[in-house]
Amino acid sequence: MSTDHLSLPDYWPHAPRHNSVPPGIYFVTAATYKKEHFFILPERLDVLQRGLLKVAHKFGWNLEAWCIFPNHYHFVAQSPHANGSTLSRMLRELHAKTAMWINKLDETPHRHVWDNYWETQLTFHKSYLARLHYTHANAVHHGLAKSPSDYQWCSAQWFEQTSTRAQVQSIYSIRIDRLNVKDDF
Repeated sequence: MSTDHLSLPDYWPHAPRHNSVPPGIYFVTAATYKKEHFFILPERLDVLQRGLLKVAHKFGWNLEAWCIFPNHYHFVAQSPHANGSTLSRMLRELHAKTAMWINKLDETPHRHVWDNYWETQLTFHKSYLARLHYTHANAVHHGLAKSPSDYQWCSAQWFEQTSTRAQVQSIYSIRIDRLNVKDDF
């Protein structure tokens, strides 16, 4: 197989392919290189969260849930109406900017910060609801909070404050114990 026309990230056999992303709602997980805790301090998590919110807005992605940790993050978002293919550009910009920032802060130029990301298009309503619950409750899953709204780098508090009580109860009642999510961080 000739690789002349492929760039290294597209050809690397362990990287998930991000060829074509049709419009829709997606569950995305991204991880740092070798699961390193580059964003361990609160101010670093703040920067990563602001960065995610900013690029999502810039590229027209409607974030519906997110949770950010020192070595990975998850989000559920709706792509722009006609174009889901901006996902890779959006995350490339987020990862490039946060990697440059953290490397400058740590005085480690050219250090590899981000590994890759995995996206799943959510086409079934129950799967969508389960991913919303999973994302909001992820800090509890990792033992970082007793309730989803206690973790400040997550959308759970915003969700609980802006949604009706019935919506919150409905989302949080969806079972998530059988979800197959890459989350061994």
